[in-house]
Amino acid sequence: MSALLELRHLWKIVKDGLEEIAILKDVSCAIHRGECVTLTGPSGSGKTTLLTLLGCLDIPSKGSVTIDGRNTAMLSRVQLADQRLHGIGFVFQDYNLIPTLTALENVEYVLWVQGKSSREQRIEATRVLTRVGLGDFLHRRPNRLSRGQQQRVAVSRAIVHRPQLILGDEVTANLDRATGMSLMDFLKQLNREDGITFVYATHDPAMMGRAERVLHLLDGKLVRDSGYIPHDRRAYGLLKDPAAPTTPPATDQP
Repeated sequence: MSALLELRHLWKIVKDGLEEIAILKDVSCAIHRGECVTLTGPSGSGKTTLLTLLGCLDIPSKGSVTIDGRNTAMLSRVQLADQRLHGIGFVFQDYNLIPTLTALENVEYVLWVQGKSSREQRIEATRVLTRVGLGDFLHRRPNRLSRGQQQRVAVSRAIVHRPQLILGDEVTANLDRATGMSLMDFLKQLNREDGITFVYATHDPAMMGRAERVLHLLDGKLVRDSGYIPHDRRAYGLLKDPAAPTTPPATDQP
């Protein structure tokens, strides 16, 4: 399986007055196509900073982030913007929906920026919103949707342009447990059926259990990598015992 993301001796250093502070320190790993990976660690461990680097929103101070064979530090601003627009989807904790637009228009917006025709925008946005169970809510604005529905609009916006990578930062933090688990089950379904690579940050052990692999950050360092679990050995929770049963509960079936 080929690597979609490669991090090599990655550092992110910021200045606070005359002082330099290392947010990420010599982080190296590879994330393969189709993996579902969680970033975890205490507040201030560097999770969000790492997501911004993976999302081409920033470039490293030292080391490299390579996405699909392209070193992001070698890309121009236009190329970075193009990578974000076409190759990456973002799901935010606070949804970031445009309040004056309907669910359909919020999802269409990404395709409008890409230059798609009005017909293409409408067809694709309707398709993906229907897929996430919002076919009857296309013309509702965010203030007339529940939190779970708003987050599904945000997920629809992230996947409508068929990116190879989706990044999320505490995507279930504002949801109740049942809604959050339902959302994660849907993301896992997308991961299985569409082969989308997911990387998301969370503090929630239940959300970590939905991932194939957990990267633990502490004080800017990658201190533990649970390792890749092949698709036929997915499990809820980390595989501590290789001989342990790994069949997921029936409730996870799409």
